[in-house]
Amino acid sequence: MGASGIGQGQPDDVPPPTRKEPEKADAPPPAGPPPGRDAGARQPAPPKVRSGPLTQLREAGSTALGAGPPPGPARPEFWRSPLRGPWLTAVFGLVLLFGITVLFVTGLLSYAAYNPDLAAVNDQTPGKGWLGFYLFSWPTSPYWLYRLTQGVHVTLGIVLVPVLLAKLWSVIPKLFEWPPVRSISHALERLSLLLLVGGAGFEFVTGILNVQLHYIFPGSFYTLHFYGAWVFIGAFVVHVTFRLPRALRAVRPRHGEPASGTEEAVGLVSPRPATPTISRRGALAMVGLGSVVLLVVTAGQSIGGWWRRTALLAPHGQDPGSGPNGFQINKTAASVGIRPSDVGPAWRLTVRGPGHQVDLTYDQLLAMTQHESALPIACVEGWSTPDQRWGGVRLTDLAALVGLGVNTPEVLVESVQRGGSFSSAVLSDHQVRDSRSLLAVRVNGATLSADHGYPARAIVAGAPGVHNTKWVTRLTFGEPA
Repeated sequence: MGASGIGQGQPDDVPPPTRKEPEKADAPPPAGPPPGRDAGARQPAPPKVRSGPLTQLREAGSTALGAGPPPGPARPEFWRSPLRGPWLTAVFGLVLLFGITVLFVTGLLSYAAYNPDLAAVNDQTPGKGWLGFYLFSWPTSPYWLYRLTQGVHVTLGIVLVPVLLAKLWSVIPKLFEWPPVRSISHALERLSLLLLVGGAGFEFVTGILNVQLHYIFPGSFYTLHFYGAWVFIGAFVVHVTFRLPRALRAVRPRHGEPASGTEEAVGLVSPRPATPTISRRGALAMVGLGSVVLLVVTAGQSIGGWWRRTALLAPHGQDPGSGPNGFQINKTAASVGIRPSDVGPAWRLTVRGPGHQVDLTYDQLLAMTQHESALPIACVEGWSTPDQRWGGVRLTDLAALVGLGVNTPEVLVESVQRGGSFSSAVLSDHQVRDSRSLLAVRVNGATLSADHGYPARAIVAGAPGVHNTKWVTRLTFGEPA
């Protein structure tokens, strides 16, 4: 019989088992010390088991990690979309890499346009320290520079919203990946991801609220947006450093997505995908269409003119109607506390210089040599007007009244407004010396309206709208403290 297993007999070539005597029970060990050890030697104490709170917490954490991810979004099979994958995520990421870089650069230029290093009244972000390392004196030519850079900044920020949301959707499983931290480098990457997502949300939300003139957040928009941008861009740089090589590999031509569970696909490709209802390229086209629609309903506020009618997302109720004064405004006379007596017959323009002061009535200001400049108004909210034809007195002519010649210094421009920000601003010496810089009393051939700054307002080539101070009452040359 062959040896086929237990219970089927013994093979023929195996001898029968021999009979053994039953084994005796073990005798108790002899009294005294074990052989070879001195009777007086001390026995080693058993090791102490540490059971403090920290040890218990560590053991509980190790047990939890060893047991795998908890039920819910930490489990890969929780996410079932068949669209998620390295290719789609990489495409969205590369679009944002370009777009956010442009946003950051134009944002820095927007801040520089305020000449914050010139005077404290220009700087809405005190304590910026070395974050202002790049600042330079904002030029007056080309006069449309701020209109262009801020228009691009705001329009591009809104256009990128669908791309940002799609990118966050594509990587949301990675926010719940398990274990939360695997190494120091992984911890840094996770921290940068937290700051990246939080910073992106904060910057985009505050920016859109600012465009809509809806200031529901605490504190100054300028301060919050400025520091938020630096936190966000720091996390963005770290994230790009970790992810850019992988994103470039993901968009290279290849056959299909990597299998679920591979290093390239982890957290992006579902191990149990649902039936697709749209292709990845279809989803990409849908996101692109959303961005195009936002471009159409946003860009008109920066282009101005007839195109402003297409700017459905621009703030409304700020257009004072038709006529020479019928173009966009931000703050009305009533909103900043301008009273009729402030701009009535008792109004005076005070011009000060080193050791000199001149007070002018409105009629005396009109009696001075008048000049015209064709300049737009462009604001931080992204809107701007086409060139308006402004008439008034050159700032250099007003400086000459207090003994200042061709080398006109900077000037502090002060308004009678009682509320709101930017009631005063300091203009640099080259802004004052530009022949297009006026203290305007007319626009498009008509007297300024109350909401456009009657009786006089500053108009400066290339300056942000808030530096074209309205309801001016005092000019101080050379002493902008």
